[in-house]
Amino acid sequence: MRFAHVTRAGNDDPRLALIEGDEAIIVEELFDGAPRVLEELIPGGDDLLAKVRETSAAGGTRHPLSSFGFASAVLTPPVILAIGLNYAAHSSELGLKTDSTPTVFVLWPNSLTHHEATTVWPRTLSESVDYESELGVIIGTPAKDVSDEEALNHVWGYTVVNDITARDIQYSEAQWSRCKSFDGFTPTGPFVVTADEIADPQNLHIWTVLDGQTLQDASTSQMVRPVSTLIAHLSKSATLLPGTLISTGSPGGAGYSRDPQIFLRDRSTVTVGIDGIGELTTHCRITDEHPRHDRGGPAEADPPR
Repeated sequence: MRFAHVTRAGNDDPRLALIEGDEAIIVEELFDGAPRVLEELIPGGDDLLAKVRETSAAGGTRHPLSSFGFASAVLTPPVILAIGLNYAAHSSELGLKTDSTPTVFVLWPNSLTHHEATTVWPRTLSESVDYESELGVIIGTPAKDVSDEEALNHVWGYTVVNDITARDIQYSEAQWSRCKSFDGFTPTGPFVVTADEIADPQNLHIWTVLDGQTLQDASTSQMVRPVSTLIAHLSKSATLLPGTLISTGSPGGAGYSRDPQIFLRDRSTVTVGIDGIGELTTHCRITDEHPRHDRGGPAEADPPR
């Protein structure tokens, strides 16, 4: 099954929708007490998911997907965990060493944004802003001290993440949370696909197109540590709660390592995608002043969709 948080024109309040082709079914319209957002659907487990499937098949109202905008694929995750240096090619191009254990950091919730959003940052803060296409993993059931073999049983679904990064700040500080957590630096979505739709998370084509040029073109099979190993490792120290988002690292092809370097520019459009999950587009604006943001949203109106 495929889900998204959608919004209507003039109303930014997101609602969970079941996506079937180019149509959307608003989940809360299916039955009394139906979940309004993904964070209400996940705790209901297989039973609630089955009820959504059955009631939608029995006659849920279908709306053209084109009539909606999108919100972030996840709205209020308990935590956003990010993995660095999880593709050898990316570690090498950044001149950084892949450690014997995963490099883990957190992303701040204000960084979350949606498909077709405009992300804005001031020129004075960074002009070395890079893209990173990543597979996002959403935890469905609490995972504590699980084995590699058990780990994927705790996955609810998968999404697409662009781990946008201010490289100059990344190389000037000992930790990576701030350089990747500007407002709007973690676009997610637009879709979440349930785990049963992805036969093997280590066999997915992952890519990035910036202003019409393909700059990342890889496979999740190239991860240093697969999704199962990452979940098992993280669960050793803390329980991974339902709704947790794990961004699993970026393949090679970053703009920082290119000669000449390629960064996100004012009015750039960058699309990251994973076959079988979806394509996620972000529009970029660089200002000469610090933009003002409300609740982490874009500083100006998003472009028409």
